[in-house]
Amino acid sequence: MARKFNNRSQNNRNQLAAQTKAKSGGNKLFPQLVEKTVTQTRQDIAKWKAALNGFNNTDSPSVYLLYNLYDTILDDAVLTSQIENRINDSLGASFNLKKKGSKDVDTELTASLQNSELFNDLITHIINTRFYGHSLVEFDWKQDGLNEPRLIVDLIPRQNVLPKKGVMLFDYNEDKGVKYREVPEYGTWVLEFGKPGEKGLLNKAVPHALFKRFGESCWSELCEIYGIPPRVYKTDASDPQAVARGKKMMQDMGSAAWFIIDTTEEFEWAKGVNTNGDVYGNLLAFCDNQNSLLISGAIVGQDTKNGSNSKEIASQKLLSKLVLADMALVEMYMNSKVMPALARIGVVPADYVFNWEISENLAELWKRAMEAEEKGFEVDWKWLAEKFGIKITGRKENAVQLPGSNLNVAESFFV
Repeated sequence: MARKFNNRSQNNRNQLAAQTKAKSGGNKLFPQLVEKTVTQTRQDIAKWKAALNGFNNTDSPSVYLLYNLYDTILDDAVLTSQIENRINDSLGASFNLKKKGSKDVDTELTASLQNSELFNDLITHIINTRFYGHSLVEFDWKQDGLNEPRLIVDLIPRQNVLPKKGVMLFDYNEDKGVKYREVPEYGTWVLEFGKPGEKGLLNKAVPHALFKRFGESCWSELCEIYGIPPRVYKTDASDPQAVARGKKMMQDMGSAAWFIIDTTEEFEWAKGVNTNGDVYGNLLAFCDNQNSLLISGAIVGQDTKNGSNSKEIASQKLLSKLVLADMALVEMYMNSKVMPALARIGVVPADYVFNWEISENLAELWKRAMEAEEKGFEVDWKWLAEKFGIKITGRKENAVQLPGSNLNVAESFFV
């Protein structure tokens, strides 16, 4: 019966998809965007403040400066790893698709979409609203060669989206755009996640990422100065031949910095604070810790000097709570926006819902089963074999007293 249901569902989906492929060729938003070349410039706190002012401008908002800054700070390895950890925990979890109100999971549909690019991208874009504040996506059919057309989702670049005004700019340097909430495709082919006006967690990570870059630059300069000290050559500065000879000599003597002064001139190093770079190392560690606390809720797997097993376990529990909140956010948007849209497109049947598969704590379940057995309750050994993978053939009948306990072998169900 389940097989017939799955086949019928698959046929219905194919028919719906075939009917909607021709309808998807309307006024697509993504192809109308003007691709921009983003130059790499030095970023500092002043530019961050200017980007915030443009983002908060009520009359003529400009968001591209802030989102370009977000892309820049994501070059930070620690910050990127913390974000990837949160996203990958949700991507690695299993989900089920089933008809609303039913307990029977559509295993065929779930298996086809479980590791699909479509659902992985959707989950990623939804979770990214935590970090960016907003995501605007558009569905479209794509065909690779002779393969069957497949549904994909494109992220509209956040630099081109003004969520407060509901406008997508074709070129983020200009004012010309389209009110995407008023197009007929909105709600089916065009979806948005997050709250308009939210800047996301990355806005709070900007100053620490910039301070870290500053610290890395200064620390590398310190290594250059103290690792390869500059060289001084004294000669008669009024003699061009002597200066040229000294210049060639310095150029041929390695890569350390050098300079030439007259024999009558004096040069002294300014005396600074004696340091081996600890001040920069402490700054970098502080910035990493702050961003880890911001994204993961704890410093996970970094501080091996002062860390401990109990501290690491507590940090992992805090991260798990954030991941559960991300999964709840994904499930909410999936059932309120994505699944109805996919049903209208023809990818899933109507009235289907998205649910995360709840993973059981096998250690706790085993403990409870043993406690129930000790208290005289009979545990189904077939269920134990299926749940824990232990091959159990039955109970022992020999009532031999176990040393140091009130139990006997007959009370043990292991063979």
